[in-house]
Amino acid sequence: MRIGLLTDGGYPYATGESRLWCDRLVRGLPQHEFDLFALSRSAHQEDQGWVRLPHQVSRVRTAPLWTPDDGTLRGSGERGLLARLVTGGERSYRRRDRRRFTEHLTALATAVCIPDGAGTEAGEGPGAELFADGLYGLAELARERGGLHLALRSEVTVRILEAACRARGTGRTVQSATVTDHLAFAAELERALRPLSLDWYDQESLGAVDLCHAASGGAAALPGLLAKRFFGVPLLVTEHGVPLRAHYLAAASGTRYGAPVRALLAGFHGRLATEVYRQAAIVTPGNTHVRRWQQRCGADPAKQRTVYPGMAAERFGPVGEDAERRGAADEGDAAGGPDTLVWVGRIEPAKDLIALLHAFAEVRRARPGARLRIFGAPAEGDEATAYLAHCTALAAQLFPDEATGAHTEGSSPVTFEEIGGPEVPDLAEAYGAGGVIVLSSTVEGFPVSLVEAMFCGRATVSTDVGAVVEVIGGTGLVVPPRNPKALADACVALLRDPGRRARLGAAARARALELFTVEQNLAAFRGIYLELMSHTPVRREADTVDADGAPLPFATPPEAHLLGHWTQPGTYLRPHPEPARTPDPEPAPEGVCVVAAGPAGDGDA
Repeated sequence: MRIGLLTDGGYPYATGESRLWCDRLVRGLPQHEFDLFALSRSAHQEDQGWVRLPHQVSRVRTAPLWTPDDGTLRGSGERGLLARLVTGGERSYRRRDRRRFTEHLTALATAVCIPDGAGTEAGEGPGAELFADGLYGLAELARERGGLHLALRSEVTVRILEAACRARGTGRTVQSATVTDHLAFAAELERALRPLSLDWYDQESLGAVDLCHAASGGAAALPGLLAKRFFGVPLLVTEHGVPLRAHYLAAASGTRYGAPVRALLAGFHGRLATEVYRQAAIVTPGNTHVRRWQQRCGADPAKQRTVYPGMAAERFGPVGEDAERRGAADEGDAAGGPDTLVWVGRIEPAKDLIALLHAFAEVRRARPGARLRIFGAPAEGDEATAYLAHCTALAAQLFPDEATGAHTEGSSPVTFEEIGGPEVPDLAEAYGAGGVIVLSSTVEGFPVSLVEAMFCGRATVSTDVGAVVEVIGGTGLVVPPRNPKALADACVALLRDPGRRARLGAAARARALELFTVEQNLAAFRGIYLELMSHTPVRREADTVDADGAPLPFATPPEAHLLGHWTQPGTYLRPHPEPARTPDPEPAPEGVCVVAAGPAGDGDA
């Protein structure tokens, strides 16, 4: 099977989201061939290069979603070759093309600006169809005539957006948009729709794959939507987080744009998410938290398959096995630091280390010998760096250096450390350094650090956010977020009871090995790939026979011989007939698909 793997800001680049999961997926399914279609997010990401690709990857196509200083678009076909975008050079549209552009962009802008009525389910209102008509109309225009990215930067686009924002039915926030807001949204819209102008939509690129697998929603799924539109390629969408939720959080945390632009961007991404879920054959959320978000945006529950992200358990094996051995020998106090709490992650405001430090002050009152070790580095950005400085200052204020005697050097019970030093050379050692692992986040998707702690056989205390309860499943303590007192009480309860810590840690390790390994993830997608192919008619007649004209085994799915909508010939199954008159062919047997009746032989295995 030939899989078109669609990524946005990740694989095959050395940095970015989902790169590890994509690499494990490709390497773990050697029976399939993969074509990569990757969108990059920055020049820095491209400069970091690619990871080493396995032999299953037959080719790679890349394109940027960022704009260089000169404002030109660049992309690449095979690695090292100059990219080609079907932009039509610097030509402007003629009258007929301008009318098409105006019609389709007006439809899309109207759907973005005017929300559906109260009580309307996502994807069922007129706005969803209007958005789809505009999106695919622009895609077809870009494919046939090029020049879409230039048109989206034109004055016509700004005028269309201005008219849509002032139309009846729009909200007050959108109506208050100024010319500056329209220009800003037009720039963001051009960047978001840039995948429509790529040269990936031909029979040698996305038309040649059997299945498109988008590693996330949003921009990564756009090429998959067009592959289905132009060639009938089924689309599989995997989301370990929710891109729409990320846009909402980014808008709430403050951006350089005002409220009107944020509202317009939220409307666009909401409509796009709804269309992706409508067109996908199967959607695989990474947890129930993501599943609920997808359903809120219009995903059909019948299409959803929850597949937990697979993680490498081997690197945590020695620490976990040591915890199991000590628990079996009733040596709970010897596992890690018996009075040590450990926090692991990226240091940023969403992790709420402020609440953790205040909770640890309460822990110290009940357990004076307790320690808190924070392993991590600040996330990228000035805000995260400033947050780390604030946390270290607060820790110094709450916990001044303490000395055990008059002639000994004082030390703080709270330490900020980075993994890779002589005391903690790797991640597993960080988890092994404590008796209890703490997660204090106010916002969380899939809690990777909790799963890693579970692999290590550690008891956990965490806040009830994201998919925490689903992941823990009763093998740890869960408290409300932003509640230092509850967090402290849970930590003290485990520190005082080593037997309970050992039991919870053993249960957590067993749960993690059952649900969150790479093997279970690969088995799930292996089955999903086969499920999709078994319900998808063969799209190319040449794929059903070998070089000698003999039928290929399993080329035609058994469902092709059953009466149903899947046996009806589509426009993509055969080329359009030539105008010249030819003798009428014999009628095909009723209930047999076109491909099965076409080539010499019976056409199936």
